[in-house]
Amino acid sequence: MSAVMTDATLSLMLHGYAWAPDLRRAHDGASLVRTRLLGHPAALLHGPEAVALFYDEGRVQRHGALPAPVLDTLFGQGGVHTLDGPAHRARKELLTSLLMPPDAVRTLTESVEGGWREAVAAWEGRRVVLFDEVAALLARAVCDWVGLPVPDDAAREIAEDCVAMVDGFATAGPRHARAHRARRRQERALAAAVTDLRLHVHGPHPDGVFSASRHAAAAGSPLEAVALHREPDGTLLDPHTAAVELLNILRPTVAIAWFAVFAAHALHRHPGRHEQLRTGGAAHARAFAHEVRRFYPFVPFVGGLAARDLAFDGEDLPAGTLLLLDVYGHHHDPELWDRPYHFDPGRFAGREPEPDELIPQGGGDARTGHRCPGEDLTLSVLAALGPALADLDFVVPQQDLSIPLTRIPTRPRSGFALEPARRPREHLARR
Repeated sequence: MSAVMTDATLSLMLHGYAWAPDLRRAHDGASLVRTRLLGHPAALLHGPEAVALFYDEGRVQRHGALPAPVLDTLFGQGGVHTLDGPAHRARKELLTSLLMPPDAVRTLTESVEGGWREAVAAWEGRRVVLFDEVAALLARAVCDWVGLPVPDDAAREIAEDCVAMVDGFATAGPRHARAHRARRRQERALAAAVTDLRLHVHGPHPDGVFSASRHAAAAGSPLEAVALHREPDGTLLDPHTAAVELLNILRPTVAIAWFAVFAAHALHRHPGRHEQLRTGGAAHARAFAHEVRRFYPFVPFVGGLAARDLAFDGEDLPAGTLLLLDVYGHHHDPELWDRPYHFDPGRFAGREPEPDELIPQGGGDARTGHRCPGEDLTLSVLAALGPALADLDFVVPQQDLSIPLTRIPTRPRSGFALEPARRPREHLARR
């Protein structure tokens, strides 16, 4: 084990997803490597034991772990990601009650499937960028489901803002500024919706802002549940925090667009997978979704703070140490996965991964810990989009489909453009 290293923030910004695996290789593959980030002592942790430690709320806390720029763009101030203990469990129970019931997962998945069919019909005869189109249809589906139905143009604006929040959290400059503006804009709109719903529930709004039709859409919805949720002390969430939690439903759902274009990329690189998805049924589609989430880079690592003095891999970790769990390296470790750089849905054939085995959306128990409560929804939507992508009658034109590992978060540079496989019907009629 080496002495404390110099600050690695610049190295992280330059190397992206490769930073953590490279750092471990430089230390003979150690499961714990000490470093510094943003001037603070940090420890990079790797392996199944590290996952178990990191998602033990008694040993690792989230409050104070996320830097302000990340909260101001990706997660929001005061949201569930910043809480620990009873406060976290109460807020998490709200989100799990909305996102995890099978009926909720099925309803939102069916809405996405319907939106996909409408979108594909509208693509006929024109070139589209898959990432943008999927983000827009996901935004419309989740807004309808949340209780805030919006027209297509508004859904695209919401999608663009949610994409900006994810795209700009891990960088400085214009991308970060766009992310900050996008979050402020959506927080204001959602806080207003929460306030209007409360006024409608407790009495008509003097200006009639929250119309009867909008209230009907919100009745029994996640919007209503969040707006009327009470904290353990009996108080309502303030409108801003309620907006943050609503965005913690909208933003991750729109972010499934990243996995969708990764799925398209996998099908493009492995054409034989098309027929497997068409004929393999729901079990194969789910295995394919698991492998997309394992193979492709999305989260490089996650961070928390040592809640007390800890020991890991024979080393002491003082309370307050910034702990980084190596997610990308975990999914590409040859000691954990056979041929980890080979895309193979068969590794999940006939089985579900163990809770701490596949961790693109966290480890541990989603109901009580910091694992994403929307993981079942992500899997369901991605498993539905996989066969739908395999059935597309479009071609992939020449474009830059490289996925730069220096960019966080990354995706194919082109966004994955598609063109019709046949000329439009009206053109054929003229021939």
